[in-house]
Amino acid sequence: MRISAVGLVGLSSRTQAAIRLLIVTVLLVAALASSGASHKSSYIVLHKFSGGDDGWQPVAGLIRDAEGNLYGTAEFGGAFGYGTVFKLDAAGKETVLHTFTGEDGLWPLAVLARDDAGNLYGTTSNGGTPEGGGCIHGCGTVFKIDKAGKETVLHAFTGGADGGYPAAGLTFDAAGNLYGTAGGGKYPYGCCGVVFKLDKHYKETVLYTFTGGNDGDAPSGGVIWDNAGNLYGSTGFGGPSRTGVVFQLDPAGKETVLYSFTGGTDGGWPSGTLVRDGAGNLYGEARIGGDVSASACQSGSDSGCGVVFKVEASGKESVLYTFKGGHDQGLPNGGLLRDRAGNFYGTTGDVIGGCSSYGCGTVFKLAPDGTESVLHSFAFSSGIQPFAGVTMDESGNIYGTTSQGGYSGCGNGCGTVFKLTP
Repeated sequence: MRISAVGLVGLSSRTQAAIRLLIVTVLLVAALASSGASHKSSYIVLHKFSGGDDGWQPVAGLIRDAEGNLYGTAEFGGAFGYGTVFKLDAAGKETVLHTFTGEDGLWPLAVLARDDAGNLYGTTSNGGTPEGGGCIHGCGTVFKIDKAGKETVLHAFTGGADGGYPAAGLTFDAAGNLYGTAGGGKYPYGCCGVVFKLDKHYKETVLYTFTGGNDGDAPSGGVIWDNAGNLYGSTGFGGPSRTGVVFQLDPAGKETVLYSFTGGTDGGWPSGTLVRDGAGNLYGEARIGGDVSASACQSGSDSGCGVVFKVEASGKESVLYTFKGGHDQGLPNGGLLRDRAGNFYGTTGDVIGGCSSYGCGTVFKLAPDGTESVLHSFAFSSGIQPFAGVTMDESGNIYGTTSQGGYSGCGNGCGTVFKLTP
């Protein structure tokens, strides 16, 4: 645009200068907009775990209440070293709600669930019965923590037909029954995982037991519902290529494999709980596959930095994004978060072998058109190696955990809770 002096004839020199400045400012703003310039996201650490009574190595994600408090678990630490359940207020002050002793569970790995009364529900991967069942340190628990901080073991797994070693979160139905997944099962050597239900009296029913064949092996996240009462989930292994499946379980307990991964460009080893949209499409992450030539993600016969995928109700799979192992890093973890605009948010754990020159994991955003943006790359002081998905508040702020980093203790750091404003 050319500024003509003709149009300014008759105006004072001060007015002419002001108009010229205004036009230049408008042009500058337009130029910045057309160049795609944007503000830098804001990242703060709300809490650095010390490795003591507050816990360490939070590998699970967070949930949030209406007051802005965050709730989560740390795998280790606490008074006995077996993990904690913690609360973080909006100012970042941590309160330990429960310290596991072993008999009531140990080593929690999963995100919590919360009912309308404010009670918390979760799983521990071990403990529950002293040296009990078919597991060396106990086979895991489902637990409840009430608002007064009292913990109750709702079910202690035996590692047999009822399952064992639960590592995923729980979900409620409208009647208040709890559903989840675990390892174990009735097949030999603890194979190959179960989908279970706890009724309102906390009696366990196994809805489905995986065989380790084409039906799947080792459920890799929790389960989600549709309006017809069907459950959906994924297994990290099994299927014809042994790289995992996406499955549906009807109310009668009949399983249908919707998609079997090949470990190639379609991905493999799905990780985390699935997300479902109103049209019945399922979305998730696979930790390997995609670009199998990516040198940053080669380990034995497994290759590729992972993908974000979609599985339609018909069973058709499509890859929404393929990680390259560069600035976007790879090995996505913990499942996706979907906002109202259809954007997805998640984390990557970096590349095989640890941190790269690009960082030690990311928080990413994937737009509906398939454009991926790295919102944050992790470095040691602010936390590294996120193993869980993220949650979001009403203002669009993102919250999550890193399993390591922060303080220099605990080997590679004790982990953090973070807030990210995109």
